[in-house]
Amino acid sequence: MGHREDLLEGAKRCLLEKGFLRTTARDIVKESGTNLASIGYHYGSKDALLVQAYVSLIEGVGESFDPGLGGEVTQPRGSLERFHEMWANIIRAVPESRAIWLLSFELVLQGDRIPEVRKLLAEAQEEGRSGLVSMFSGVPESDLDKETVDTEGRFYQTLLNGLMVQWLFDPDSATTAEQLTEGLRRTIGGAVKS
Repeated sequence: MGHREDLLEGAKRCLLEKGFLRTTARDIVKESGTNLASIGYHYGSKDALLVQAYVSLIEGVGESFDPGLGGEVTQPRGSLERFHEMWANIIRAVPESRAIWLLSFELVLQGDRIPEVRKLLAEAQEEGRSGLVSMFSGVPESDLDKETVDTEGRFYQTLLNGLMVQWLFDPDSATTAEQLTEGLRRTIGGAVKS
């Protein structure tokens, strides 16, 4: 690996160990075996590097959600059964990704203190919405139109963020994939009747 990759890997480890606000440039340099000048040269700033490391961590979590990326998809994409399967996969991944979700909420809660980071992360959210729609619908991200990402993507992202709050706060009382799917089924049924 070169300095760029070493910095990214070191920054990921620092984020998981110390969080965003407590990680210093010197921490990253020590963890990556590089030098301070490398951060500016490759990423522009420590914060830009940490944002890239965070996005990389989140992308890794997202890949664990979709059995179609590494295994066999058992339910038709876009179906309620697929909806259930995806949420069950997401919930199953919570224990391994807990540190990343805690980091996500640190960033949400501290966003006002780091406005430049908040801006970079807000831009990355659209990519996240696109990835979620693709997982649930089976449509490649490159084929999704802006309206779909802005509506369905926001729907899935809102459900995901709310579900993670529940699972981080109290896993014993958190919503299950079955409850989430039944809630959607009833909501759809009520909308059809009206």
